[in-house]
Amino acid sequence: MNNPSTSPQATSSNPSQPTDVVIVGAGIVGLAHAAHAVANGLTVTIIERDHHAAGASVRNFGHCCITAQSGELYELAQTSRKYWLEFAERAGFWASEAGAVVLARTEAEMDVLRELSAVREPGQVELLSPAGTRARLRPAVSASEETHDDGPHQGGEWPGLIGGALLRDDLRVDPRTTVAKLAEWLSQQPGVELRWNTSALGFSRSLDGVTVLTSRGEVTAKQVFVCVGHDVDYLFPDLAEEHRIQRCALQMSLAAKPSGVEFAPAVLTATSMLRYPAFTDMPAAAALRSEVLQNQPELLEIGANVMFTQRPDGTIILGDSHHYQLTANPFLDETVTATLNTEITGRIGQPLEIIQRWQGIYASSEVAPILVRDVQPGVTVVSVTSGVGMTLSFGLAHRNVSRLH
Repeated sequence: MNNPSTSPQATSSNPSQPTDVVIVGAGIVGLAHAAHAVANGLTVTIIERDHHAAGASVRNFGHCCITAQSGELYELAQTSRKYWLEFAERAGFWASEAGAVVLARTEAEMDVLRELSAVREPGQVELLSPAGTRARLRPAVSASEETHDDGPHQGGEWPGLIGGALLRDDLRVDPRTTVAKLAEWLSQQPGVELRWNTSALGFSRSLDGVTVLTSRGEVTAKQVFVCVGHDVDYLFPDLAEEHRIQRCALQMSLAAKPSGVEFAPAVLTATSMLRYPAFTDMPAAAALRSEVLQNQPELLEIGANVMFTQRPDGTIILGDSHHYQLTANPFLDETVTATLNTEITGRIGQPLEIIQRWQGIYASSEVAPILVRDVQPGVTVVSVTSGVGMTLSFGLAHRNVSRLH
């Protein structure tokens, strides 16, 4: 992730001159705001306290969960989808339209999928047979597998299925490389300056707009977007307390590429359907929760979202659990990771070699899934407080930047 654009000294504009927009935070939400500002012909200065992005934007599944949102979040997600693809082409990062596949092992799980499919536009949630589900999870299958619903696969891959669904509109990106490539592209655009290893210390009104006091001097802009994710309380503790922002800590891991296992979509399970609003809005979701509580209470106890994605290099991101604190406990519980990975191994039907473990983290709030607040004229705090920052980033940025005109 290190490249010349991540140097604090790398600039493409005169730092002594006012800029149109200052972005505080170079995670995906901040960079999405910068990208839209650039697309609208605005000059931009981005400041980031680290030497490269190291927070929520690089610790996730790389899954843009478009289909499973509802209401305002669904509208933002669909807008985001459009701009994810547009900026992937502009900036040259990998983005896949392979969608997501939800695995179903019980009728209660299929009932939720059937209900969601019935209320969405035709083709957006495509119900699948067991053979159809496996077909979506392989680069190639035989004709007999494509045309016959033969129950559990005899080869041992993806065992125990009774069906599934394809979520057509979901996207995939590589969380380990996307933010760095977007930052590099932005650094090459006219009128953009990136200041890495630079902290925001305070904000004040000036004749030219807003002056941001940083650890490397002052920068002045007409508009400031503060996009610091779960760290809102570092700059605006009263706002964080009012919005009841907590840090959600996740346990995740990475498996080496398994022999013969390749799948393009993100893969979701029953616990995923208990976390995303489009599923939980369905009447059948209550019965599904009761079923999981009866049969696998340990998954609900750790706030599990059993899901996994495969990166372009073949490694598989596995997760995840959810634990909420004001300050995240840094110590990982191995029993939690073991519970998640045992469940995922059983879904794939093949042993996995774990090569990395880490703690993911994001902002969470019971007040609202998004925080957008003008804390003073020209200073707007933006935080996705529901764990779908990757999903909503470009849509939320489009809405906020559009308001500048």
